[in-house]
Amino acid sequence: MLLRAEGLAAKRGEDLIFSNLSFALGTGEALVVTGRNGSGKSTLLRVIAGLLPPDAGRVTLAGAGIEPGARACEFCHYLGHRNAMKRELTVAENLGFWTSFQGGRGSSLDIDAAAEAVGLGDITHLPYGYLSAGQQRRFAIARLLVAYRPIWLLDEPTAALDADSDRMFAGLVQRHLAAGGIAIAATHQPLGLEKVQELRMTGFSGVSEAA
Repeated sequence: MLLRAEGLAAKRGEDLIFSNLSFALGTGEALVVTGRNGSGKSTLLRVIAGLLPPDAGRVTLAGAGIEPGARACEFCHYLGHRNAMKRELTVAENLGFWTSFQGGRGSSLDIDAAAEAVGLGDITHLPYGYLSAGQQRRFAIARLLVAYRPIWLLDEPTAALDADSDRMFAGLVQRHLAAGGIAIAATHQPLGLEKVQELRMTGFSGVSEAA
């Protein structure tokens, strides 16, 4: 599998956030996207996820079993700043929805196994809104496990997590990569991953219009 971004540019409103951005990631590879606030980290992930159209360039995916012209976003999980869970539903109901909506397949885990993987196997009966911020984030991570996607797009994934949960998450990502997945993470914090590429977003601060 090869995920390729070629000449990407994106705007926020009328403001150009980044341009001429290219990279390639193969099976088992990860990219950490760093940079100051407003430099385009989240915007880049949203473009790859198909949530925002690029102003220029394209994102492509190729590999065994992938039809020519397939949209890369169809093979992605997107974990954003918000957890995408209903507070009124139980954890099990939330994860059950994502399993049904995205379709459990491949190496997907069932709800109980996914909850155990994030260290919270005994509280899936509780309403999601009853949980602490750290527990909510861990169950948002469990959403990645109940419906397999080969590409994980992670925006500040360890927000609200303690040190033990940080290590748990790093282990999940490493296992995803070892199984042939791809990960792109936008973060201000080290994720504890090994042998990753880094893309530093600088924005256009201090760059002249002629540059």
